[in-house]
Order: sequence, then structure tokens, then C-alpha cells
Amino acid sequence: MDLTHYHRADFQQFVQDHLTEDPALLLFRYQGKTDFDLKAAVQQISARQKTAKKLPSWASNPQVIFPASISLEQSSSEQTAEFKARDRKGKLMIDLTGGFGVDSYFLSNHFEKAIYCEQQEELAEIAEHNLEVLAPEKFDIVKGDGLEFLEQTDKHFDLIYADPARRGKGNQKLYKLQDCEPDVVSSWEMMKSKADSILLKVSPMLDISQALTEIPDIQKVQVISVKNEVKELLLYWSKRGIESPLSIAAIDLGAKETSFSFEPSEEESINSIIGEVDNYLVEPFSGILKAGAFKTFGERFGLSKLDPNSHLYTSSEVQNDLPARVFKVIQEVQPKKAEIKKLFPGGKVNVITRNYATGSEALKKKLSVKDGGDDFLIGTKTQSGFKVFWCSLA
Repeated sequence: MDLTHYHRADFQQFVQDHLTEDPALLLFRYQGKTDFDLKAAVQQISARQKTAKKLPSWASNPQVIFPASISLEQSSSEQTAEFKARDRKGKLMIDLTGGFGVDSYFLSNHFEKAIYCEQQEELAEIAEHNLEVLAPEKFDIVKGDGLEFLEQTDKHFDLIYADPARRGKGNQKLYKLQDCEPDVVSSWEMMKSKADSILLKVSPMLDISQALTEIPDIQKVQVISVKNEVKELLLYWSKRGIESPLSIAAIDLGAKETSFSFEPSEEESINSIIGEVDNYLVEPFSGILKAGAFKTFGERFGLSKLDPNSHLYTSSEVQNDLPARVFKVIQEVQPKKAEIKKLFPGGKVNVITRNYATGSEALKKKLSVKDGGDDFLIGTKTQSGFKVFWCSLA
């Protein structure tokens, strides 16, 4: 790939001068009026606009080159990349699936040297340029299969990192680790022989118990969310932690970072208290639910479950700073259009269903309401049947 035109002063100045403008209008207005590749310049503007919040320091750096949108969509955000880099340090690390290089760069911050591997040559060339701009002389670039390089090298690594591709033929989503590319399951023993620690970033849709069945050596699982939206699932192994029991943690990187950790053996030993709806309904953050801490969450905070399969909790009182959304129950309502219209004549109320007879969209259609306002209708199953509750955020 020829990156020469990206380095031209007029190309870079055009990008900087038009960062806030509509890319489509720029293409129309300046067609045939520039000596540089206008389409490439507009693509850089568009990429910076799309990543201004996700990758702020990269988007604001005029020297950074951005690839096609699919690579941007699949890359980590700076926030999640910086989290992965916490407490990672040593002499040498390798990223087997470098991609755009965001994780490679942030993970490398406390390593003396790093190796970046990527099979897509064009993406590797862009990352090579960016990594040299951001971390001069730190990276060796391997344009090829990371697992093949790892198997052939005689180097030993403090950290091996991989983010297996989550889509296969036909762009379908894959939920089994062994079906992802590269196949880290089949190469696991080889990887362990080459490293002191291994960190895998896998699809947030992956079933955690399935992943632990595929790689029983995993010692730590972290479910990473941003503002209550699950973004990443991290699997970690270390030579130093061989005797450590498996731990699972749900971390939310919101305005105020929260963390909830437990051991699967703890979850298995708990018998949940089941109770009917009291003054408050509590919905754990999505990462906690993804982590599978259904019984541990209730016991840890003194809450009752509404039903073994309804992952909503209730109590007469709740403590502050729960890693959850807390709703004040106003009253139980009948899911009938006429009654709901009396309560919400404007036709706007936020509808949530958890283990209910229908989904939220079907319930909204039945009641002729649209999401909006400050009130909530929560449909769920209790021990006495399916019910709907009118609530407000506590």
C-alpha cells in the first residue's frame, strides 16, 4: 500500500481544515479541484468524526492514518484498551491479531518491546506507520499469521495477546471459541509454552461456561462494560496463578467505575431467597448478568429474587451505590390498554420485560405506548405469575 499521499502537507491540511464538515458534501464540492486523492482525504475526515469519542487521542493526531470502517468498528476503544493495559508490564509482549493496533499500542506502554502481527497487509502497513508515530522503535511488525510466527520463534514472551475474529464465512457471528480465527483452543498448549501470561479478548456474545470448557486453564474472566453496555469479554491465564481458583469479575467503566467479582463455586453454593415485589426493583448491571452472578448478587446485597429465572431483585430498602439500576415501585398495573392510557395519556412510558410472557416490543404494541418520559413499566414473572409494575428510577 502506498502511503505517500497521506504524508503530503496539502492532504493533511485539508483533513484538518474540514474535520467538522459533511464528508459527502466535501466530495461533491471539491471533486476535481485537488492535486491529492480527495476520496482518501474525505475518508480520513469521516474516520476521525466516527472515532472522536472512541479514540480521542488518535482522532486528534494528524499523523495517525485510519483504515476502512470495518476495522474501526472492530477495534477497542481507548477506554477499554487502557483498562486491558492495567498492571501489564514486562520486557516483551506480542499481539497475535494486531488489527488497527489500538490494543497493541496501549498494552505495550509498560513493556520494553512489542511484536505486532497481522495477516491483512494493507492494515498491517497502516498500523506499522501509526505505531512508529506513537511509540517510536518499540514495535517489530510481522505481516503474516501470528500463530505461525509464534510457533516458529524462539522468543519467550511476558504476555501473549489475541483477539480472535468473531465472524466466519458469510459474516455470521460465532459464539464458540474454537470456531474463531485464529484457533487459540487448538494452539493453547503451544501458546502456554511460549509465555508467562496470556490474555484473550473474545466476543461478548460468547458463552462463558463454553469458553471455560474449551480452555479449562483460564484463571480469570472479566466482563467489561461501558455505561452498562457489555463491550468485551477477557480471558486470562498466568503461570504465576496456576493454583488460584477461577474468578469472574464484571467491571463497568462508566462515569464511576464499578466492579463485582465472585467465584463460580460461590454461585453454585447459594440458595436464593424468593419473594414478591417490595418497595424496590433492582436490575443488576448487564455485565453482572453476563458474568452469571445471579444468586451471588442477591445474597451479597440482601435482596430477594422474584423467580429463579427472573433476574430482577426486590427489597423494602436498598443501599446506596449498588452496581445496578434501582426502581421505586409505584404500583402494580393491569396490562390493559385502557388502564395504561389513563396512567399515561401522552402514550409515552419506558417498557422493560425480564422473563415476561412477551418481549418489550410486543408489550408496547399491545398497550399502544412508546418509550419516553421518566416512568417505567416493568413486566416480569414472580412466584405468583406474570405481572407489570409502574416504577420510577430511584
